[in-house]
Amino acid sequence: MNTNRMIRLLGPTLAAALCCAGTLTAVPAAAQVMIAPMAPPPPRIEVLPAPRDGYVWDQGRWRWDHGRYEWVPGHWQPVRVGYHWVPGHWAQRGPHWRWIEGHWA
Repeated sequence: MNTNRMIRLLGPTLAAALCCAGTLTAVPAAAQVMIAPMAPPPPRIEVLPAPRDGYVWDQGRWRWDHGRYEWVPGHWQPVRVGYHWVPGHWAQRGPHWRWIEGHWA
């Protein structure tokens, strides 16, 4: 294969590889990596709303923001048929706490 042909093939191949790598490492806007230096406060007691067809209730949670915890109230998640909602939660990782985002499983 001559050099000119290799160069012409290398450009699109490299561009495609970079595009795929970017797609695999992209983080959705809603998913944030939150790491806190201390445990979250106990969850607040929320009044669970009446069931709503086609939705599941996602409980409120503590969010680490600018050096302190802030409460985020619960909200409705549209149901995904064939899946169940796994609520987000804080997990200790060494001396810090990391937020594990809620997801469908």
